[in-house]
Amino acid sequence: MHVDFVDLNLIVTLADTKNLARAAERCHLSPPAASTRVKNLEEDLGFRLLYRTSQGMTLTPAGESFVRHARLVLERVEHLAADMQDFGEGIKGHVRIWANTTAISEFLPAVLSQFLRDHHDVNIELREVLSGEIVKGVADGATDIGIVAGNVDAGHLEMLPYRDDRLVLVAAPGHPLAQRTSVDFSETLDDDFISLPTSSAIHSFITIAADALGRRIKLRIQVGNFEAACRMIAAGVGIGIVPESVALRHATTMRIATVRLNDAWAERKLKICVRSLNDLPQFSRKLIDMLLSSDS
Repeated sequence: MHVDFVDLNLIVTLADTKNLARAAERCHLSPPAASTRVKNLEEDLGFRLLYRTSQGMTLTPAGESFVRHARLVLERVEHLAADMQDFGEGIKGHVRIWANTTAISEFLPAVLSQFLRDHHDVNIELREVLSGEIVKGVADGATDIGIVAGNVDAGHLEMLPYRDDRLVLVAAPGHPLAQRTSVDFSETLDDDFISLPTSSAIHSFITIAADALGRRIKLRIQVGNFEAACRMIAAGVGIGIVPESVALRHATTMRIATVRLNDAWAERKLKICVRSLNDLPQFSRKLIDMLLSSDS
């Protein structure tokens, strides 16, 4: 079997994009050259890695296994380069982080800003992803560090306690629910909701909670961030569910009321998730140390 790093990167990129032209562009190949590489690799292996349809390319079961191993190989090569950076010029480290909405908006900015100031030769790729997908991404080698919320099955991954992440109801002071000290999520579902975009992790989380009750959230408006959501709530457009840290911060400048949610899922524990802390490059371990020691 003849496989080079270009082949590995191409198949992994195809798995992510499901499109030959886009994958070829990302890998700095022409589409014909990329197609030839895939064909030659499949012939060499003796089985197909990809299904080809009018909608694009998807992985065969063999392709899924190939990509899982390819990600690990590429990651180890990347870590090798990162660990050698003290012995050479111009080699950069790269840390991939997948996290939920709260971590990205509330806890990570200050720490990542300081880390990047201290490590000019390290880049960070940060993505907002649902907790279940984060665990899978860490296990498959698609990301180096995950920050997950709630009780997720992490399998053999290492989990490090990180932060508390309580979700609360936010309403305008004149709203009937604002007069309550606590409320069940089911009692809120007759009201109009202000929500983050459908693609956000917190929107998906709340939608799943409503689905579990056999109900749907009545979306009045979707906005781009927590601050915009709180402004709409203060204006009486609807209610919303946000992290308590967000609500308390914006309550100092906006007329909003915070109400405790009685549901068990509202009390969430954030955890840092990695395959093996000892196997991470030194700069990635330093970043995790900064995350764990930060209290802001």
